[in-house]
Amino acid sequence: MNNTYFGLLAEFGEANMPLVKVAPKYFSLSFEEARRRAADFVKNRMPKFLGYFDNVLGQNVSGERYMLGAKLTYVDLSMFQVVAGLKYAFPNAMRKAARKYPRILALHTRIQERPRIAAYLASPRRIPFNNEGIFRHYPELDT
Repeated sequence: MNNTYFGLLAEFGEANMPLVKVAPKYFSLSFEEARRRAADFVKNRMPKFLGYFDNVLGQNVSGERYMLGAKLTYVDLSMFQVVAGLKYAFPNAMRKAARKYPRILALHTRIQERPRIAAYLASPRRIPFNNEGIFRHYPELDT
């Protein structure tokens, strides 16, 4: 599962960041490549990864509340952050994905509603998503 998680992050980066990897004078060339990669990621790769993690939740012998076992682990927190990042970067695509991958989206909701995590998310300590981190939102790339 670890390789799949990091694979998702790597592919997201490739889909979402060509816009920032080139000099500004090449922006238009980079934008077309970013649009192509983002569309492929949303159509083909994101469903593969979300489906895999949704199935892992469904196969947990302790129930569908957590990724592994019956207690919250770093794996769950990592999945929370990935889903939150994808919702920031691709809000339209993630709204559509919510119907197809209900378990992984429910995990995200359960974690964000935990009292201490909710308090942290509402605090000034939480650095909001922005266009300088790994999860960036470019409206023109959200299909």
